[in-house]
Amino acid sequence: MTISNDIEAKILRYYHVEKWRVGTIARQLHVHHSVVRRVLSAAGIPKTDFIKRESLITRYLSFITETLTKYPKLTASRLYEMVRSRGYPGGVDHFRHMIALYRPRPSAEAYLRLRTLPGEEAQVDWAHFGHVDIGKARRPLMAFVMVLSYSRKIFLRFYLNQQTANFLRGHEAAFFEFQGVARVLLYDNLKSAVLERQGDAVRFNPVLLEFAAHYRYEPRPVAVARGNEKGRVERAIRYVRDNFFAARTWKNIDDLNIQAMEWCNGIASERPCPEDKSLSVKEAFLEEQPKLLKLPDNPYPSHERSEVRIGKTPYARFDLNDYSVPHTYTRRIVTVCATLSTVTILDGVANLIAQHPRSFDKGQQIEDETHIANLATSKRHARKHRGQDRLRAASPASQMLLVQAAERGYNIGSIVAQLLQLLDDYGASELNAAINIALSKGVPHPNAVRTSLEKQREERHLPPPISVTLPDDKRVRELVIRPHQLESYDQLHTTGEEKKS
Repeated sequence: MTISNDIEAKILRYYHVEKWRVGTIARQLHVHHSVVRRVLSAAGIPKTDFIKRESLITRYLSFITETLTKYPKLTASRLYEMVRSRGYPGGVDHFRHMIALYRPRPSAEAYLRLRTLPGEEAQVDWAHFGHVDIGKARRPLMAFVMVLSYSRKIFLRFYLNQQTANFLRGHEAAFFEFQGVARVLLYDNLKSAVLERQGDAVRFNPVLLEFAAHYRYEPRPVAVARGNEKGRVERAIRYVRDNFFAARTWKNIDDLNIQAMEWCNGIASERPCPEDKSLSVKEAFLEEQPKLLKLPDNPYPSHERSEVRIGKTPYARFDLNDYSVPHTYTRRIVTVCATLSTVTILDGVANLIAQHPRSFDKGQQIEDETHIANLATSKRHARKHRGQDRLRAASPASQMLLVQAAERGYNIGSIVAQLLQLLDDYGASELNAAINIALSKGVPHPNAVRTSLEKQREERHLPPPISVTLPDDKRVRELVIRPHQLESYDQLHTTGEEKKS
């Protein structure tokens, strides 16, 4: 870029007299900073002699580098407070930028590429794929992923949580699909596998240890912060996200799992095997499968099992829903065993009392019609028996009347209700006498009893009984009403006679 002599003179004057920096001169004269440097260099000023403003952080660099050497993970905000207390006048944003330049970097670590023998190892992990709304329930969509380390054969199965029962179900489904078990299974430090870890001391989930003993493989957790040791399953999960799950539509979790199985046996199996590019994953798996451990004759019982106390209503609460049981099991403890499709309720170990289809909704009542019908029948019988017990206590003769009424085919429930109403209206002794009169006349019916009671009342010149139902309130039932003094009405009578006279 060619500039005039006037611009050159201004550049030299601003630099020597005003002590402006190169960038300031370039902005003010609307030229590129390289032009300013060229003019200064032509004037005999080397680049190293260009004026540089001292950074505010320069005086504190020795303290900063010394502190970061001792505490390399110290946050920039804490270091800023320490430097500011020592007189640093700059702002926090610029300080953060400068600290990022001076913070010591860890040396890059090189990793060996891990190779395994066929049938030797598999890697297992969970992956989260958002949530699923089922009715009123919102449940996490979790993917169980197992990868054979040699052939890179992928097993993928989706579940609605990552509890231990589903963790074991995923294992069993993968073993059945592979028709064998790898000798070593690598796990991340997830709770389904590792309950506690302190250094090299690992406390495994006892259920997983029992499961591993059943299938005769070795569970092995990877080292802390050593994700490269299970990189195969990590890459498989990324492959599932990008190649299978992205933009996929599905009706329900069963449909999603069918599609996942087709993908594992199709597209995922046709990709080249990373261990041997000349083979596909499917061909490498056919080579690896005979070297897997054989499956035992009996599968491991991987169902969910819990103890549930039945309350006042005959329902067992399990996984956000209520499942009906016979009403005779209220106030008792039962055992709930659940698979992905059924909920079985046991009394003890093996006494089956109810079985229902499983619901993954929330707040639902899953009922057996026979349970509800038996409860309703029991309630009707209970009401009838309570009424008969009260009638028997008040009037011993009532039992003979009920027997004779039943022989004639009368409705016993209706007769009991009418006799109880007569008991409330006339009292126990009057009712018992009237029932004896009705029996002596050979008419075992409440109408005959009512006729006798009415005749006795008229002979005694008593008013008819009025049924009054008081509210169930202690204050009302114990209320004392004092009658009004009638002498005050005499005065009104006297006053009326005086007016007439």
